Amino acid sequence: MTGEARDPESESGPLDNVTVLDASRVLVGPFCTMQLGDLGADVIKVERPSGGDQTRHWHPPTYGDSDESAYYVSINRNKRSIALNLASKEGQSVFRELAAEADVLVENFRVGKMDEWGLGYDNLRKHNPDLVYCSLSGYGEWGPEKDRPAYDIIIQAEGGLMSITGEEDGMPVRVGVALADISAGMYATQAILAALLERELGDGTGQKIDVSLLDSQVAWMTYMASNYFATGDSPVRMGSKHPTIVPYQAFETSDGYVAVAVASENIWPNFCRALDRGDLVDDTRFETNTDRVTNRDELDALLADEFAAYETDEVIEILRNHDVPASTVRNMAEVFDSPQVEARGMRTSINHPTAGEIKMPGSPMHFSRTPTDVRQHPPLLGEHTAEVLGEFGYSRAEIDQLVAADAIAPLSERS
Repeated sequence: MTGEARDPESESGPLDNVTVLDASRVLVGPFCTMQLGDLGADVIKVERPSGGDQTRHWHPPTYGDSDESAYYVSINRNKRSIALNLASKEGQSVFRELAAEADVLVENFRVGKMDEWGLGYDNLRKHNPDLVYCSLSGYGEWGPEKDRPAYDIIIQAEGGLMSITGEEDGMPVRVGVALADISAGMYATQAILAALLERELGDGTGQKIDVSLLDSQVAWMTYMASNYFATGDSPVRMGSKHPTIVPYQAFETSDGYVAVAVASENIWPNFCRALDRGDLVDDTRFETNTDRVTNRDELDALLADEFAAYETDEVIEILRNHDVPASTVRNMAEVFDSPQVEARGMRTSINHPTAGEIKMPGSPMHFSRTPTDVRQHPPLLGEHTAEVLGEFGYSRAEIDQLVAADAIAPLSERS
């Protein structure tokens, strides 16, 4: 915990009173620490004074006429920013003092860089044995490729995801969001929460966590990996189809697309009757899901003709009236206009000092007693430098000395 208590009325979430020192940037680390911030932790985002997090400059798009990158905004709410030069001895000294009182530290520098700065786990735990220290990297801290740089498209390719994404006879396709980073960020959050729980239930000692993008992507292969281990055959691209459930895919209608999920034998007769094809129920080629998988090509051709005769909204209404799961393929505007998304608080907004009101997805984690909350705008670079250092006991004169030493950025009116 920081040296000075914060206002309890401004706090919420199960991680209230947990302090997170966030030395990460771009996506995987900031996504992890945003989740911790949503859960109520005080997240102190440590950024380089010259430019800060790289995603601040990844635009267009920006919000309105401001310079606030939509990418940066998407993963940095519920944090406070300090501009601290970790390459300077003075900056490293400040960071050690912050880490000495933090509960969690998250970093995603190249493997070994924090050790070079004297900020590695073995160094910091001497002064704070309770510290949960999470290192994120592309390939992990050991193995023959540990020093390679990692990018989402490369990890999606190397981790198997692109081999099963795309049309059957088409090129491999990258999933539209950076799932390699997102999956590793989720595993990191899960590991941090487990380490905090173990610390509370154990002897109070923290530990080191090592999460990699490649490991996380491989873990996400789940049943596709099991299909390979069971058969020896690598799964192939199938478009929107499912390897073991038929029909479970998107079909083209006369004016768009509809996704359907005939995920049990009970749904199959309803599906056939909805399309006025009761004859298919008794067709021995399609009697069971195993039969439908075996004769997928024949069934796909029949169903493609059936769906082509319907308008999208028309066939969705018919299918749902027969208790068959079905949906349009929504774009972002349609997603956030959804009454269900609105009712669940998944469309939210917060006021920003330069961008005005900014809209964003809400948190998907809902608690009965300790709710998550979007309580703080994505911070400006160094917006909270003086505030945070003051909480850790630095006087204004000492802060001015750090500015003179280029350890922190010159303070703005908002710092």
